Amino acid sequence: MTDTYIHNTATITNTSNIGEGSKIWVNVQIRENTHIGKNTIISKDVYIDESVTIGDNCKIQNSVSVYKGVTIQNDVFVGPNACFTNDKVPRAFNTDWSITPTLVENGASIGANATIVCGTTIGEYAMIAAGSVVTKDVPPYTLVMGNPARAVSKIDKLGNKVET
Repeated sequence: MTDTYIHNTATITNTSNIGEGSKIWVNVQIRENTHIGKNTIISKDVYIDESVTIGDNCKIQNSVSVYKGVTIQNDVFVGPNACFTNDKVPRAFNTDWSITPTLVENGASIGANATIVCGTTIGEYAMIAAGSVVTKDVPPYTLVMGNPARAVSKIDKLGNKVET
């Protein structure tokens, strides 16, 4: 793996695939059958559950949790302490639960401390404001914020608000 960096405190299973040029930092845990694309940065204290897919050129900031059932496409930014869920009706005693998938499309950005409730799709180049709780699909090129997250404006590829 040319130019790939994995910090010596990272725990990565041997069934995971880390793309060329990616950087895996301090105390990262990457579980079984996970795919990390090329030139992706996985920052300090990130947990990536089994069978997660993260695309090329992504930035996953400190202390993010990405659970099984999440697919993150290319060029996605995930801010510090963001969390993805994967159980629509969580109960500690439910042994028969199933994973509800989540999709983050190309170029989307998720702000710090955002929670992404499973079963949602975040459209391409959408932006999730810091601290938001996403409970419904976010259309492409849309800025959402709040709890629950609501559309505030349309944005361009760079994240600038546009008149509609």
